[in-house]
Amino acid sequence: MSDRTKRSITVDAPADRVMAAIAAFDEYPEWVEAAKSVEVLTSGPDGRASTVRFVLDAGIVKDTYTLRYDWAPDGRSVSWELIEGEIQKSQYGSYSLEPGPDGSTTVTYELTVDLTIPMIGLFKRKAEKVVTDTALKELKKRVEG
Repeated sequence: MSDRTKRSITVDAPADRVMAAIAAFDEYPEWVEAAKSVEVLTSGPDGRASTVRFVLDAGIVKDTYTLRYDWAPDGRSVSWELIEGEIQKSQYGSYSLEPGPDGSTTVTYELTVDLTIPMIGLFKRKAEKVVTDTALKELKKRVEG
């Protein structure tokens, strides 16, 4: 597997509020700029989404893809993998939440994406960095706003 891109940000909110924003897929088009539509296809026994279809339009990158989610029982992490995509061969990602003593939460986002189109490793990692940085900033703004 390729090297993962790993980024972190501190959100001034408790971990449960951060995870609630991550889990509210139906609200993504309101605050995730590139998400044009997000549809929960199936949910697990706990009521959380287990498969989700995304329609993404990030300018030059457009894709429709489906992810399978795995939620940690403690509510501190979620991971996902690609089931199918138009331009992605694989995607593995995760959010991990670490509560701070002051009520804040450090959110760590890890992501690896492989595309069906050839891309030099350096450019792929740079694109992953932009995706993770943008996602973390949008999440922080959503939760704190």
